[in-house]
Amino acid sequence: MTTVPTPDEIKATALRILGEIAPEADLSSLNPDVSFRDQLDIDSMDFLNFVIALHETLHIDIPEADYPKLDSLTACVKHLPELLIAKTEPPG
Repeated sequence: MTTVPTPDEIKATALRILGEIAPEADLSSLNPDVSFRDQLDIDSMDFLNFVIALHETLHIDIPEADYPKLDSLTACVKHLPELLIAKTEPPG
């Protein structure tokens, strides 16, 4: 059974990925409750690359309908565990 990362681990993963996508961004001053796109100089393709990197790093499917639920650090910490738990539950 796969363990679900802690909120701190999810936060660290999201920040690491954001740092790769927007290396010029000052992630230390990131407001966790404000949309990444409102704070960082990223466009829709950068955000899509962020979601793809989350998918590849965490080995989870992220439905396109869930993309808006990952628009801030707080939103990632809230929503990604739900996807990870769903992945570990047996079907049926």
